[in-house]
Amino acid sequence: MHPSDDHGETDDHGETDDHAQAAPADADDRSLRRAADQRLIDAAVGGDRGAMDSLLRVHYDRIFAVCRRITGNDADAADAAQEALMAIVRGLATFDGRASFATWVYRIATNASLDELRRRRRRPALADTDDHQLGGTDHDTRLADPDSARGIDLVADRDQLEQALRQVPEEFRVPLVLRDVGDLDYAEIADTLGVPIGTVKSRIARGRAALAQIVRAGNHTDPDERPTSR
Repeated sequence: MHPSDDHGETDDHGETDDHAQAAPADADDRSLRRAADQRLIDAAVGGDRGAMDSLLRVHYDRIFAVCRRITGNDADAADAAQEALMAIVRGLATFDGRASFATWVYRIATNASLDELRRRRRRPALADTDDHQLGGTDHDTRLADPDSARGIDLVADRDQLEQALRQVPEEFRVPLVLRDVGDLDYAEIADTLGVPIGTVKSRIARGRAALAQIVRAGNHTDPDERPTSR
């Protein structure tokens, strides 16, 4: 682990949390979303199928976006997202509200994506194809947070982004995706991944640096020369 991982630090460029200036408005928005989610959760747990469908629809785009950016292609993302949806339905009654529903959902989506990556590693290499080989899907995989100030959305070309993200080490890619795609704050990402906030900030900074390095190199980095987690 990086020596500074377990200590709080600013993110890349020495800046503080890029959402800090909008904290009051963000807090209000999050409170409203949590209240709306809780109403749907209560109804869904009570057997209202319409409420369950609405709850899943509200969060599906970001669930898929998180899965897409972590797994690197639409086919694996669709599988991971489906697994995540089933896990949400099965476990909804156990949601205790200590974390926001979004944090709970993204934790499930992250775990489903990591499980899919582990399954993919066990598959023959031929099965590990990109979207062009698979023909892609019609799902809109643009960022769920198009106004994110820095990070993933600085890469304008989707294909370039997908190729670059696949080269970022997994331990850096996952928190970076949760930050810039899932729009989770540092505390929520720390809770999702079960690591200290300082570790989250360090990994996001290192992930952004790795992504920028890969993009500058024109995505021609040899797999043996990719940035490592060491």
